[in-house]
Amino acid sequence: MLRVEGLHAFYGPSHVLHGVNLDIPKAKISAVLGRNGVGKTTAVRAIMGLVQLRAGRIWLAEQDILDWPPHRIARAGVAYVPEGRLIFPDLTVIENIRVAERVPARQWTLHRLFDLFPSLAARSRHIGSQLSGGEQQMLAVARALATDPKVMLLDEPSQGLAPLVVRELARVIGQLRDEGVTVLLVEQNLKFAEAIADQVFMLVKGQTVYQAPLRTFQAERDMIKARYLTL
Repeated sequence: MLRVEGLHAFYGPSHVLHGVNLDIPKAKISAVLGRNGVGKTTAVRAIMGLVQLRAGRIWLAEQDILDWPPHRIARAGVAYVPEGRLIFPDLTVIENIRVAERVPARQWTLHRLFDLFPSLAARSRHIGSQLSGGEQQMLAVARALATDPKVMLLDEPSQGLAPLVVRELARVIGQLRDEGVTVLLVEQNLKFAEAIADQVFMLVKGQTVYQAPLRTFQAERDMIKARYLTL
């Protein structure tokens, strides 16, 4: 569904991505792990067209989307939930969703979104700043789903959330996979990623250094954790 080859990106003189490779199959959850500062967020922003690349290729369902502007990538079926959520604090829950809604919505209507997120339905008239952190994260996911995406890019969705909310988020992401949405998950929370991912990638210094199905990763977890995640 989504394939990335040899991504190179810079922030000014800083070479951040040094050849990232990702192969994301349809209707699966792929987790990208790594320490802080290894280029995980830059990689997903590059896929979304928010970071200019010096080299590399990006394909969405065999269509070359390299150098497309973000709005065209979104219309092609890629949704992005950024780190920090970035909902509109002065808009209501419904208004936050309506801003992104594809008209007419084909799959993820407002009614279906409220079925998926009952806590948002109960607070549909509240503004974003009145929501808890967990509710804001759910709203960010709902807003992205309102575009009827084929691919969902999630950047650190469990960050700062209580364990109960993290479990609810895992349920939602698993349901999205079952509904046919392809998910690329950037995470620091190894336990959360392992609970829902179908395959795992590891980034080190802007490079993909490891890729394996979840079962293989689980068998090698201690070695991989010691080599790539332990400070």
